[in-house]
Amino acid sequence: MSLDETVFITGFPGFIAGRLIERLAVEGAQLLLLVQPALVERAQQDIARIVNERSVPARHFRILTGDITADNLGMSLRDLEMARSETTSIFHLAALYDLAVKRDPAMKINVGGTERVNAFARSVPNLHRYHYVSTCYVAGRRKGVILETELKHEAGFRNYYEESKHLAELEVEALKAELPVTIHRPAVVCGDSHTGETAKYDGIYYLIRYLLRMPRFVSLLNIGNRKVSLNLVPVDFVVEAMTALARDDQAIGQTLQLADPNPLTTHELFNEIAREVNQSGSRITLPAPLVQFSLSLPPSPAITGLPHHAVPYFFLKQTYDTAQSKALLDEHKIHCPPFSSYVGTIVDFAAKHPKL
Repeated sequence: MSLDETVFITGFPGFIAGRLIERLAVEGAQLLLLVQPALVERAQQDIARIVNERSVPARHFRILTGDITADNLGMSLRDLEMARSETTSIFHLAALYDLAVKRDPAMKINVGGTERVNAFARSVPNLHRYHYVSTCYVAGRRKGVILETELKHEAGFRNYYEESKHLAELEVEALKAELPVTIHRPAVVCGDSHTGETAKYDGIYYLIRYLLRMPRFVSLLNIGNRKVSLNLVPVDFVVEAMTALARDDQAIGQTLQLADPNPLTTHELFNEIAREVNQSGSRITLPAPLVQFSLSLPPSPAITGLPHHAVPYFFLKQTYDTAQSKALLDEHKIHCPPFSSYVGTIVDFAAKHPKL
C-alpha cells in the first residue's frame, strides 16, 4: 500500500530513524530529513545506500540542515517555509538517549527540542498526522501494570532521561486536543530479529556481552530475577508497527505501547542467552538481593560490563499493557516476535561484532 505523504522526520541518521525512513521510502513517501550539520555526510551516505539497495529514487529524500534545540529548528527561512508548506506528516524521533545523562542537556534536547517540534507542527497547514516517539520508561519508578492511557504520576524517576521523556510526552499529550497526534512508546529496543544488526550495546546486550566474556563459568550462575521482566522489542517490529500505524487513522489520538505482550523474566532471559552461548542453561540461581548489592559495588562495572545506571532496570517490577496497540496491529497482522525466536540472531551478531 502506498503512503502518499510528505514526511518531516527528526532523529536521522539514528538507528531507528534510519530504518524508518527506509521503510517509509519503500512505501512511497517523500521525506524531509532534519539533520544536524555534523551528521550531514553520514546522512548522505545512508541515503545513498538505501537508494542503491532498495531502488528508491533519490528525489524522495531531502536533507534539511537544522537542530531541534534552535529557533525554527535551526533551518534556513527558505527550508522552513518549504517544510511548512509541503509537510503532511511528522515523525519526531530526535532525543538524547543516555541513562546517565545530566539534567541540563536532557531538558534542553528532550523537552526543549520537543517543544520546538510541537511549535513547528502547529505551523503546518496541511498536517495529517504527528507521530511522537516516546518510551515505556516514562513510567519511571512506578510498579505493576502500566496502561497506555496512563502518563502522569508521582513515583519519581531513575534518571533524567526518564524524567525528560516524561515531561516531553506531557507536552505532546496536550497537543491531542488540537492536532492529529499518535504517541508511540517502544520498550527496550534491540537488534533486528532477522539480521541481528544493532547500533548500540545496551539493555539486553549488557547481559549478552557478560555471558560472552566468560561463557563456561558465568553461565552456570544465573544472576537474573524470577519476578522481574525486561521487555524487549526488535527494531524491525518497532519500525513495521510505526509504518502501519502511520496509515491507520484509528491511531489518531492514541498512545500505543510497542512492547512484548509476553516478556520474559530476567532469569529466563539469562537462560535463553546462556543456551546460545554455551549450549546449556544455568544450574544455580543467585539470590536477587545479593545480585543487586554486588552489581552496585564500585568494582562491578569493570567486572560485569554493566554500568551502575543500568542496574535498576533489572530489578523494578514493571509490566506494559499493550491492549490498544495490539488491537490496531492485529488488523495489520503485525506482532512482536518472542525473544526465543531471535535470541540466536542477536547473540551471533554481538559475538561477531565485539565493537560497533
